[in-house]
Amino acid sequence: MSKKIWLITGVSSGLGKALAETVMTSGGFVIGTFRKQSQVESFNQKNKGNGFAIKLDITNLNDINEAVQLLISKFGRIEVLVNNAGIGFVGAIEESSIEEVKAVFDANFFGALQLTRSVLPFMRKEKNGHIVQISSHGGIKAFAGFGIYNASKFALEGFSEALAQEVNPIGLKVSIIEPGPFRTKFASDSLKEAKKRLSDYSETAGAFRVKLRGVDGKQEGDPVKASKAIIDIVNSDSLTLRFPLGRIALSTIAAKVESVKKDLENNRTIAEGTVFK
Repeated sequence: MSKKIWLITGVSSGLGKALAETVMTSGGFVIGTFRKQSQVESFNQKNKGNGFAIKLDITNLNDINEAVQLLISKFGRIEVLVNNAGIGFVGAIEESSIEEVKAVFDANFFGALQLTRSVLPFMRKEKNGHIVQISSHGGIKAFAGFGIYNASKFALEGFSEALAQEVNPIGLKVSIIEPGPFRTKFASDSLKEAKKRLSDYSETAGAFRVKLRGVDGKQEGDPVKASKAIIDIVNSDSLTLRFPLGRIALSTIAAKVESVKKDLENNRTIAEGTVFK
């Protein structure tokens, strides 16, 4: 098989589905993951020669290694890994139970981490591969009511930034994609909410919850255009690590950079005063 092989998690809807379809129409071959067997069978019937689906729950870490071994045995290689599968979660920090937090991290962080670790040995052997992490503008800047989701994406970005430094010298690439609001099911079916509600947070986390639900179907981002941008990123020679997608992502991240810069300057004297002389 001469087509470039992409492994994309979570292709049942949203950006994952758009990316899978765009990659296939652009001449690539997609291995897509689904959580339901019926979805696997439907995808395989529709995309013979262009794609192959497997059932995989990325929160089950033991299944990930077996799936990758199976795919390598079947196809021989994976050139692009896209860690796209994940969940949204809204709720104040105090409202969020440890069980809810763990569920978010299992989906958004540990699954991506384990899949990355499972694919890396084969990419290292070939000295060829590109790991694409689907983060968020919320992986750079946090919002009241979104702290647990932010934390999971901050963690994803943290290990990916280090990973890029580790694998670039051996010929592998890492890209972090940071979309703003896109017209997917993120703000509807895919969005989880903290079960607990505390009235003291109604004007912060509560307001954010209402705002997030209210933008569903009205987001500025086009998933197909985002997919084409990701394909261009993979096909380019750029070594840029982070790629914001959308005007809101640009403004959000710019605001965070400005805030950090301001804190650095305002606290320079304190920082310099803590060293040995």
